[in-house]
Amino acid sequence: MQIIHTVQALREWRKTAGRVAFVPTMGNLHEGHLALVREAGKHADQVVVSIFVNRLQFGQGEDFSQYPRTLQQDADKLSKENVAVIFAPDEKELYPHVEQRYNVEPPNLQNELCGKFRPGHFRGVATVVSKLFNIVEPDTACFGKKDYQQLAIIKGLVEDLNFNIRIVPVDTGRASDGLALSSRNQYLNETERTEAPRLYRELTAIAEALRQGNLAYAELENAAIQNLTAAGWTVDYVEVRHAESLKVAHAGDKDLVVLAAARLGKTRLIDNVEVHLD
Repeated sequence: MQIIHTVQALREWRKTAGRVAFVPTMGNLHEGHLALVREAGKHADQVVVSIFVNRLQFGQGEDFSQYPRTLQQDADKLSKENVAVIFAPDEKELYPHVEQRYNVEPPNLQNELCGKFRPGHFRGVATVVSKLFNIVEPDTACFGKKDYQQLAIIKGLVEDLNFNIRIVPVDTGRASDGLALSSRNQYLNETERTEAPRLYRELTAIAEALRQGNLAYAELENAAIQNLTAAGWTVDYVEVRHAESLKVAHAGDKDLVVLAAARLGKTRLIDNVEVHLD
């Protein structure tokens, strides 16, 4: 396994690499990331994992400076996963002009759901992913379904900008109690970690109600918000959306997704559950 730090060196390696699958990350890797890497290995001859903490996707007051930089520990984990290359550029390498002068602007979906509470976040994601796609030139890229809105925006990006890349969605990794695996889980104290699976339980309760024929979306959403709030959460949103377009769900939609974001103490957690109705 190589660790490559420059665009030029990565492009030289890419010339003879064959079919490449790509997993973009910000490092501080956990089992959910490794599941993406294992899936990527099924689709190509070589796997590239990027590790780059992208300033553009952090909003004011968010944890950019505190985000853990754990390259050596990440490399130790990836060395056991048949990864060919870790691409770990520094900020100057990826953003040579300090400020990114040209940005990739997603459609209005970027201002809904998580985007409503994190303005500019998905512009930062779309911009850095476009840069990484141009550098790595993968045949396949794997993204987790936990970041469901991000996945939808990346799918649209690839389609609209004609990237010749197959996007492979990977199911959310979960702890034994249902909590979605996330780098941010490490910020939870012991009491919060015990409480955290409630978010998933509320979403699965909505999903089960939908399957039983209860399509009173607003009532289901509000009940979950009230339950979480009563348990000490600060809720950004709980919403039922169309699974593919992420438009507001309507009666007759068969493929749905229930999404939520909420803070437990200082930690913001997101999760979702897909629902397919007969």
